[in-house]
Parts: sequence; structure tokens; C-alpha cells
Amino acid sequence: MVTILSFVLVFGLLTMFHEVGHFMVAKLTGIRVEEFGIGFGTRLFSRKRGETLYTLRLLPLGGFVKMSGEESPVPDDARAFNNKSVLTRFAVIAAGPFMNFVLAALLFGLIFFLLGVPEKAPIAGGIIAASPAEGAGLQIGDRVLSINGEEVETWEEMAAFIQGSGGQEIQLAIARKNEILSVTLVPEPDPQTGVILIGVERIIHRHRPFISLYYGFLQTVGAAIFILTMLAGMITGRVAPELSGPLGIIQVVGEAARTGFLDLLSLAAILSINIALFNLFPIPMLDGGQLLFLAVEGIRGKPLKPEQEGFFRFLGILLLLTLLIAVTYSDINRLLLR
Repeated sequence: MVTILSFVLVFGLLTMFHEVGHFMVAKLTGIRVEEFGIGFGTRLFSRKRGETLYTLRLLPLGGFVKMSGEESPVPDDARAFNNKSVLTRFAVIAAGPFMNFVLAALLFGLIFFLLGVPEKAPIAGGIIAASPAEGAGLQIGDRVLSINGEEVETWEEMAAFIQGSGGQEIQLAIARKNEILSVTLVPEPDPQTGVILIGVERIIHRHRPFISLYYGFLQTVGAAIFILTMLAGMITGRVAPELSGPLGIIQVVGEAARTGFLDLLSLAAILSINIALFNLFPIPMLDGGQLLFLAVEGIRGKPLKPEQEGFFRFLGILLLLTLLIAVTYSDINRLLLR
């Protein structure tokens, strides 16, 4: 039950922000919005305010914005989506993925405000009692310069090197005030997690909300670049393919919910970035496909013929169905092997 509720909450939040992006820009640019719906299926609640019908539906997965002239052209309505400029329509479509990036930055910013922003440099913010670091004489403020002669510049590099040591003896070069010291120690596995550590705690900086939001923005940009880099590696064969479909996402969301609320927020931020990037892929039926059609229209000075656009949309449906089948098959195999 926790897994299902968490998935509905997270997925509902992600799709809500996405659709609000389309909705807000449509309203701001004067497009007639006929309906703003949360969920799909049977209508549970509805209220009309102005010209827009707001509805809540039975299945709380997803949502939609129904704009006049979006699905079928309305020739004589200046406020119909199809009669707006290419730039206006482009902005309306792009606003959905953009809001997913905004949501990720807000979630990361909230996490950083509550927990603090970790220091990037490999500097000891604390020494755990009875740890290898304490036994070797490390002190608060020591900065690790290299491990076994290999330079380390970030905390992540230092942690990866320690965890990859296999518990074998390592030699650290550390900077303490105005001198460079050499320290030898043997990392030990954490009794609870099994992760190999030396017993050094990271410095955490506390910031006000707006500064935390700035770091949330930086984290969003960094995560998006990392995801695109991994995707490029999968396409070129440098990285083993590892994609998850609905089943895999439900499982991961459930696990995050059980480990803690902040872990769930962090996962929601990562999923929001993934949804934004996925929607920007130039595949018909996705926002990226519509943006591509609009770009072609802007260059040609006229839209594609209906039969041409319909053909590309059909190909997009086939591609999405193939991808869905592939990732679902992968999810099932992964679940069976657990």
C-alpha cells in the first residue's frame, strides 16, 4: 500500500507540474483552455471557472490540458491554439518539460535547505570515534590531496577511491594548515551498510531558502547533464543499457518511501528531470515531437500536411510501444531475478 500511495503521490506531482506549465503559458498567451483535468477516466468532480472546466478524474495518474484548436483546427477562432504564431505554440508546448526542471530545482532546494549543502572538496568535517581515520590521527579540517599518489579534487572522487580499495591499506597525502602530511590507514566496511569507509564526515553548509534554491538549480543542471551523458554512453555502447519502465519505477519509489521522506523527494526530483528530458526527445506524440513539427513549420513557413504529420505520429506510437514493451520486459526480468 505504501508503494502504491507513494507512486501516485510522486507521479501525480510530476504530471501536475508538467500540465500546469502548458496551462499557464496557454492562459498567458490568450489561448482558450476548454478543460484542465487531473487524472483520467470517470469524472469525479468538476467546476467551471470562466471559460475553463476544471476536473478531477478517477485514475490519479497524469493529467491533461484541452485547448481549443489543438486536436482539430478551428478556422475562425483567433484564440484557438492552431491560429497562434509558431513561437507562441512553441512556448506552450515547451512549458511542460520546463516546469519539470523547475520542480526538480524546487525539490533539491528544499532538501538542501533542510539538510544543508555538502562541501564538494574532500575536507574532514568530523572524525568518527574508533574509526581508521581517528586511529591514523586525522583531524577536523584536514584536506585529502591524493590517495596512493592519485590526486583527488572532490569528495566523490575520494569516496570512490576508498570504496574501490577493497579494504586494503591506502596512503593519504593531506593538507593541514601550512604543511603536507602523509598518513597510512586501512579502510573498514561499515557494520550496517557494508560500504568501505575511513570514518571521515563531510562538511555540511547551512543556507537560507534562496541560496538553497540556487544550489537546487545547480544540482538539477548537473543531474540533467549526467543523465544525458549516460544516455549517450548507452547509445554508443560505452555504458551497459539500464532502463526502467513503470514496474521498475513503482518499485524504486516504494523503496525510497520506506527509507525516508527526503529520499522520496530526491527520487521525485530525479524522476522529474528524466520526464522533462524524455518529453523533449524528438518523437511524435511527445512534446519534443511537437516542438520538432513547429520548428519545421517555422523554417518552411507552413505546417506539414495532415497525412504527413499523421504518418510520423503513427511511427512515434510504434516507437513508444516498442520502448514500453522492452523496458517492461526488462523490469519483469529484474524482479524475477531479485
